[in-house]
Amino acid sequence: MTKPPVPLGSLALAGRRYERLTLVIVFAAVMMTAIDTTAVILALPTMLGDLHTSVIVGIWVIMAYLLVLATLGTQVGRLGDMYGRVRMFNTGFFVFTAASLLCALATNGTEIIAFRAVQGIGGAMVFANSGAIIADTFPPRARGRAYGLTGVGYSTGAILGILLGGVLTTFVSWRAIFLLNLPVGIVTGLLGYWILRERSPRVSRRLDPAGMGFLAFGLVLLLGALTYIAGFGWSWTLGLELVAGGASIVGFVGWEAWFAGTPLLDLGLLQRRTLVASIFAAFFQATANLAVLFVVIMYLQGVRGLSPFASSVLLVPGYIVGATVAPFAGRSSDRYGARWIASIGLVAMLGGIFVYASLSSTSALGLVVVGSVISGIGNSTFYPSNNSEVMAGAPSGSYGVASGLLRMFTNIGTVCSFAIALLVVSLTIPRSAAFT
Repeated sequence: MTKPPVPLGSLALAGRRYERLTLVIVFAAVMMTAIDTTAVILALPTMLGDLHTSVIVGIWVIMAYLLVLATLGTQVGRLGDMYGRVRMFNTGFFVFTAASLLCALATNGTEIIAFRAVQGIGGAMVFANSGAIIADTFPPRARGRAYGLTGVGYSTGAILGILLGGVLTTFVSWRAIFLLNLPVGIVTGLLGYWILRERSPRVSRRLDPAGMGFLAFGLVLLLGALTYIAGFGWSWTLGLELVAGGASIVGFVGWEAWFAGTPLLDLGLLQRRTLVASIFAAFFQATANLAVLFVVIMYLQGVRGLSPFASSVLLVPGYIVGATVAPFAGRSSDRYGARWIASIGLVAMLGGIFVYASLSSTSALGLVVVGSVISGIGNSTFYPSNNSEVMAGAPSGSYGVASGLLRMFTNIGTVCSFAIALLVVSLTIPRSAAFT
């Protein structure tokens, strides 16, 4: 078998130097997507007012991106195994960056939802292959530390997204948060193109477009019905939409189990107990936790009447603490075992949720800082440890598929989290109070 082509810029790179440069590039990729995620949530109320659109459209600005990540994750991970993980990673970088420019130029809700979906295509290519590139580059004993440092990238990006998002939205424009991606995306994309090289043999695989179609159709119907029920109340039409969405998900499971030649859900991988446990841990963690920031932003800007900048100041300490904790959590998972460290992270995240759940319209704002710090510790402890456990449970030829599966279940959990949070919020906080 011939070796994969090596980019000219990487011929002189070897050993630890290559590992460090790979880590820098993946760090930057994770950081850029984290900046976008937290900044968009923070800017959402201002964005909706400027585009003269509804809170339901605002929810889909977030969920369009996440739905594409969820449905494309395993497929682009599989494409990475087939045609090169580095190639898919670099292409995703440029797609994400170009879509960021389009988001900045959007003039109405429909346009920004469409452009966010394109961003999701690029994000899926980056996310599904970044974990596989780390697994290709680092030996098993060093992966926990590497994932921990990429966790610092996420925390750093989240900090910058919160801070810069607050500053830019308050003093410049919400459009500037998308333009912020352009210099980072261009520079890091070029570095990835010239430095990263393929380190694993190509694997012959087939895609599963039918399975992806069943999953995407079911999720869109279910989440669309849930968001409209939250916004406008129950109707029989929305009830039928829920039934149709559920039927499509059942069809997806049946197709994967009995008919798919190369299923979206690799049944061989799902027989690996450690890998399955880690993926479902990520799913349930995402379902329980990842809409919390959205609800807290609604609370701070809607109920408490704070500006985007003032809201960001209260949330930053948690991300700073998280960035500090992540490398130690990664090293600890290498030394003591990933499952114990990940479990500690889950307990900490549960503590943060309880703090946020205690907030009222008259609570001291310092409680938001406390909740942010506890949640930051939990997130930064859970993610690197759990990622390391997923890759440890996957065969080397399937790192791309395993990474894509992890991202798929995490993102399905995230969109479910947003839908559930929206339903709960609609029962407790009037929409006029949540976004003013």
